Amino acid sequence: MAEKVKLGIVGVGNMGRGHINNYVEGLMPEIEITCVADIDESKFAFAEEKIPGVKCFKTATEMFDSGLCDAVLIATPHYFHPPMAREAMEKGLHVMSEKPAGVYTKSVRELIEFTKTSDKTYAIMFNQRTNCLYRKMKELIESGKYGEIKRVSWIITDWFRTQQYYNSGSWRATWEGEGGGVMLNQCPHQLDLWQWLCGMPTKIRAFCHEGKWHDIEVEDDVTIYAEYANGATGTFITTTGDTPGSNRLEITLDRAKLLCDFINPYEGEHQLWVYELNDSTRNYIYSAGDGFSRPSGEWKKIDTDGKNEQHVGVMNAFAAHILRGEPLIAEGAEGINGLMISNAAFLSSWLGKEVELPIDEDLFFELLQGKIKNSTHKKVVNEQIEGDMRSTY
Repeated sequence: MAEKVKLGIVGVGNMGRGHINNYVEGLMPEIEITCVADIDESKFAFAEEKIPGVKCFKTATEMFDSGLCDAVLIATPHYFHPPMAREAMEKGLHVMSEKPAGVYTKSVRELIEFTKTSDKTYAIMFNQRTNCLYRKMKELIESGKYGEIKRVSWIITDWFRTQQYYNSGSWRATWEGEGGGVMLNQCPHQLDLWQWLCGMPTKIRAFCHEGKWHDIEVEDDVTIYAEYANGATGTFITTTGDTPGSNRLEITLDRAKLLCDFINPYEGEHQLWVYELNDSTRNYIYSAGDGFSRPSGEWKKIDTDGKNEQHVGVMNAFAAHILRGEPLIAEGAEGINGLMISNAAFLSSWLGKEVELPIDEDLFFELLQGKIKNSTHKKVVNEQIEGDMRSTY
């Protein structure tokens, strides 16, 4: 039998169950799920039914110490991601973390510094990077054929959620339990893709409306304005209060416009187009002989390889990296970039002004703790910020 990576899963909630189902369907041939951990023992029945012989643990620490796994997948509430990743790596285990990398960049940066002293793999579940549309956009941008990015606009509002969704768990939509709303729960993938495609902005001004459409204390409606070192600008708009929603990404370059539009995001219909100009906009602006002409060009539909392996692709690359040193879809250290954007957006909104990146991480941490302290919602895990969480799951 070919060598396999023995995997333990921390957290048998929605994401944990999804990975188990993919495994049972035979979609991860180089992985063997040997154990799971969850503080809710009622979830063990699902794992035991799906994977006969799987070992179940009440805490992550017990599973890490069991010797039954080579690697772990962390699929818990957000605050637990950095401390659990560190504990697992300290005990000689490879780590795949679900998104986001954490709630605040200070904790993620400390984890990244630790990983530099370890020979174990730290990866993050940025499964949207496997989508052929975004991979093709990145290829076109990095080819340089269309020049520098001038503007990016992403409207991603197909996250509609009801109040019952937020009522389904005491940790949901609280500063203490989740650390944020739509940006921390729904949008980590898009924030990662934004920086993956366009690079990191240098300045951000944001408006994060808390409980605008729902009875929650965290943000459910966000508008971000960003500036880049080369003079480019960007906007990012998201909410869980709109329906029908949109998922439309436009990237304007000097010689083209890329358009990725999910014409019916609920059914997965999508298309990628490029409008190719026959001249540089920068050149044409100064060389044109009249005030209203435009450089000629045409719309072209872009073909892709059609592959969109999502979570399975990330997990298979994780196994291949451990077994043979093949490339990861996303190294764990990259998780700080999208989180930096969301932290900057929060900080900008809380302070009511533009902020520069990288942000003042100590100030963000201080203000986040103030949000937690002044919360009017149920406190679900009192020790999540300053306490030791490593044995909680």
